[in-house]
Amino acid sequence: MRKLIPLFLLVPALAWAGVKIEHWTAPSGARVYFVETRVLPILDVQIDFAAGGIAVPATKAGLAGLTRGLLDAGAGDLDEEKIAGKLVDIGARLGGGADSDRASISLRTLVSKPERDAALDLVRAVLSAPTFPQAVLEREKARSIASIREAETRPDAIAAKRFAAAIYPGHPYGVMPTVESVSAITRDDLVAFHRARYGAKTAVVSIIGDVSRAEAEAIAQRLTEALPVGDAAVVPPVVQKPKRETIKLAHPAAQSHVHIGLPAIRRSDPDYFPLLVGNYSLGGGGFVSRLMQEVREKRGYAYSVYSYFAPRKLEGPFEIGLQTKREQVGDALKVVDQVLTEFIAKGPTAKELAAAKKNMIDGQALRMDSNAKLLGYLSAIGFYDLPLTYLDDFPAKIRAVTVEQVRAAFARHVKSENLITVVVAAD
Repeated sequence: MRKLIPLFLLVPALAWAGVKIEHWTAPSGARVYFVETRVLPILDVQIDFAAGGIAVPATKAGLAGLTRGLLDAGAGDLDEEKIAGKLVDIGARLGGGADSDRASISLRTLVSKPERDAALDLVRAVLSAPTFPQAVLEREKARSIASIREAETRPDAIAAKRFAAAIYPGHPYGVMPTVESVSAITRDDLVAFHRARYGAKTAVVSIIGDVSRAEAEAIAQRLTEALPVGDAAVVPPVVQKPKRETIKLAHPAAQSHVHIGLPAIRRSDPDYFPLLVGNYSLGGGGFVSRLMQEVREKRGYAYSVYSYFAPRKLEGPFEIGLQTKREQVGDALKVVDQVLTEFIAKGPTAKELAAAKKNMIDGQALRMDSNAKLLGYLSAIGFYDLPLTYLDDFPAKIRAVTVEQVRAAFARHVKSENLITVVVAAD
């Protein structure tokens, strides 16, 4: 199964021309990004914090997700049932989550004053005064532990966990929650993590909807003025490139699960666009990609084979993934290696490059057809410090990519001597 990428990691591949993004710093210290649109009487807000897994010690892996997950389990004098009831009463919706770099909470509400005020007050309470009820924490820890134990039996989950650990040895990006780490998390840990990492001065507030600039300024301040002072941003360790290695793990599954890759690129890297465009031709473009043509169409080794870059604050992974019959995994790996080696050496053909550019540029409108989608892009622009003109600049950046730029970027970031291969269900 193709690995799903969180929406905000796909931001750089998308664009929407004509978006006017306004930016300022609120009195609380939060950075604010705002798009005014009067098409629908809806307000969408997202608040992001540098409170992802990278800020958690390995012995407490899972703390970032539990902290974020329990924000709306109780706030002030409200328990989780009352919070859920209020959301139903006002027709609002909370969302968000946590990943390696950040944690977020999002709100969608009507802009009519009674509903909007009630929704904003609720989010303010959830962010600034979470109670982290002990009973709910124990329940969620039990669920997490059960999920971890179940995942330890599945070849896809085993492969993903071992792959992350192998390409990020000794780094927080390579650490996933374990039964032991989740069991060790206490309510005091959640309280301390919230106090340290959910501070106003490191918050990024993204607002889009049927409100004015003045209203947006008031909303951002209202949501962040009561947040903790917070600690200084975490300085994570440097990502070290691993040495080339093939790791084979036994499993009774009929299909071998294969992951190939390495740490590759930060979101701020100037090679991002050449890698993005090039990867479409290599393995990101579905049936038109080389990997799909060579591995599936010509040889029938796999139903699906793909590649992607997932840039992060630090070097995010480049990965090739596939499943194949265990008796033919060796042959499939040889084909993948040949395709990748040739692509690194020569880059895409002129025809492949033109097709990649056309798809990425022509698909913009369909990929940016709602306020909710734009909110994800807006928050990524803020969190990753992208230019305010990023969305408008996207088509020109794509058009400017050359075959030589793709070849050179792949040669710099996807080096054979650093590639890790993990095979689960190997003979």
